Amino acid sequence: MGKLLCPSMMCADFGNLFREIQLLEEAGADIFHIDLMDGRFVPNYGMGLQDMEYICGHAKIPCDLHMMCENPGNYIEKFASLGIQIIYIHPETDMHSPRTLQKIRESGANPGIAINPGTAYPVIEPLLSLVDYVLVMTVNPGFAGQKYLPFVDEKIERLLSVKKRYGFKIMIDGACGEDVIKRLSEKGAEGFILGTSALFGKESSYTEIMLKLRAL
Repeated sequence: MGKLLCPSMMCADFGNLFREIQLLEEAGADIFHIDLMDGRFVPNYGMGLQDMEYICGHAKIPCDLHMMCENPGNYIEKFASLGIQIIYIHPETDMHSPRTLQKIRESGANPGIAINPGTAYPVIEPLLSLVDYVLVMTVNPGFAGQKYLPFVDEKIERLLSVKKRYGFKIMIDGACGEDVIKRLSEKGAEGFILGTSALFGKESSYTEIMLKLRAL
């Protein structure tokens, strides 16, 4: 299986959202990545519920949801009902992460955890047997256009060494430029969240960019 290329929809042109969805799907996007932010867990506000509903309602490919919010367990059923197929939570936001991950699975979605740059591997190791995806943040979450934090590489190597044992896929989120995608896909990371570093705001078309990224 080739690498999963997942456009970060917070970077899309919301004045032409339907056309953006069409162009990205035609370009070969695998998953639409949706960010939810509450202004507390991260110092920013992400996409609105109406935007999420619109994307999920018009997408022909799967959508995932990165829940950067407190108490995510309170909202699982709502977002799963939109048809979102992968839901990531941050363990720091939920005192009962195992229960919430089980709730995600029972809702029909695939459970995942998101790991901040400052979150140590031992914190999330007990949860790895409960998830299908691990979203590794290589920047501090909340804003696009940040620089890759090299110290996260050690944690990625640790996850790569155990992913077959637990059966999860590794997704990389943050500063996913060509060099990062090439290096980490060769090591075994399965997916990449594409924002302004590689996909949006470029002179080349989405199709041209996606073809180039797949060939790395």
